[in-house]
Amino acid sequence: MTDSVDDAEEYDVIVIGGGPAGENAASYAIAGSERTAALIEHELVGGECSYWACMPSKALLRPGEVLGAARNMAGVSAGALDPQAVLARRDSFTNNHDDSSQVMWADAQGIEVIRGAACLTGERTVTVGGSRRIRARQAVVVATGTTAAIPDTPGLRAALPWASRDATNLREVPRRVAVIGGGVVACESASWLLDLGVEELTMVVRGRGLLAKNEPFAGKLVAEGLEKKGARLLFGADLRGVERPDPQDTGVGRIHGGPATLDVAGQDPFEVDEIVVATGRTPATSGLGVDPRLLDARGYLPTDDHMTTPDGWLYAVGDVNGRALLTHMGKYQARVCGDVIAARAEGRPLDGSRYSASADHGQVPQVVFSDPEVAAVGITEKEARDSGVDVETVEVDIAVAGSSLSRDDFGGHAKLVVDRGSDTLLGATFAGTDVAELVHAATVAVVGRVPLDALWHAVPSYPTVSEVWLRLLEARR
Repeated sequence: MTDSVDDAEEYDVIVIGGGPAGENAASYAIAGSERTAALIEHELVGGECSYWACMPSKALLRPGEVLGAARNMAGVSAGALDPQAVLARRDSFTNNHDDSSQVMWADAQGIEVIRGAACLTGERTVTVGGSRRIRARQAVVVATGTTAAIPDTPGLRAALPWASRDATNLREVPRRVAVIGGGVVACESASWLLDLGVEELTMVVRGRGLLAKNEPFAGKLVAEGLEKKGARLLFGADLRGVERPDPQDTGVGRIHGGPATLDVAGQDPFEVDEIVVATGRTPATSGLGVDPRLLDARGYLPTDDHMTTPDGWLYAVGDVNGRALLTHMGKYQARVCGDVIAARAEGRPLDGSRYSASADHGQVPQVVFSDPEVAAVGITEKEARDSGVDVETVEVDIAVAGSSLSRDDFGGHAKLVVDRGSDTLLGATFAGTDVAELVHAATVAVVGRVPLDALWHAVPSYPTVSEVWLRLLEARR
């Protein structure tokens, strides 16, 4: 990197990446002060979450959830989804990829939006679009996220498969689909594709189950739910190759050419109209000019709990640091980061807990919006035991008055992982209809290290699904 900054414009804080994490970092770093911030974005302000991930995916999933509830409620008549209406509603949540409202928000916060690709070209110095040079007085924050990874399977890349952006921004519904992968994106994509009318859907999963990072029962219930909708699940599957004689770059969310044939070991070759690849993410650090010594072996930019890299002026928040690839965790890290930058700029100590991102360590909540939903926080039983922690577990089916009133076919399961020594919760997992709203109570208990005896006095309202907390405590008496 060069270090000539004579012609550089100056800001107090420069943030590379205009997604939710970048927006939060910039806002918190200058809040209530005269400090200035620049937010650099080469695509859309609002980032992956707003246009290609969280918002469109949940907009696609919710109609199917409502339809499922209606079909399993006596006295309610339900037909089928209108795919074009569902897609139109999704587009309303992504503002048809118009980020003007996000830019207006940034302007109102005193953040200047700069369009273009950014590259670090010196200490606290960034070049945008190859020519515009800007310099940070205090800090540079990298918030560039990740991109979808495509495996090196023979013929797969040449087939121009759908990645996550295509699946969330689909414009036409293929009749036959193969989903490669068994994680969150794969399960959610399979759910809405089936809801929208895909006739044949095959999941090609290398592992022995879905959602391998969760408690095993969660993946089992999701697999049963997908099979009930008509999915074919191939576990322990070795995808040996893909052939697509007529691939075409028809645009995001459109079928990319003619049919493709998949060769999976132990299976007869089968043909699909589109392939969805959901096999992980790659950090977006290539071309950023980051000192290679700061990157780990996978290309992520690790930080300490102040979100700082070994170069004290350089910070990283969100997926790009590899700590927890979730929007809400990126925003959490960004709040910590912004507060740290502000405190350092004003010469204040970093003594308070708000200046340290502790939740990244075993206290991360996540919801998989599949059918059924999976909501979890903290660590699993296996993770606890592998770490040498003496734990006990409590499991019950979710069968309470609130769940039976929720829908006629309600089914679900819950599990707690408890530290015997401190009698506190280390992890909790819920799988079932609408269990997403259960996880925050568990998160508070995990983060607050609330003794389980104290939870007897957190009385669940009747009749709600939260009554399962009482059943879990009773199972442990």
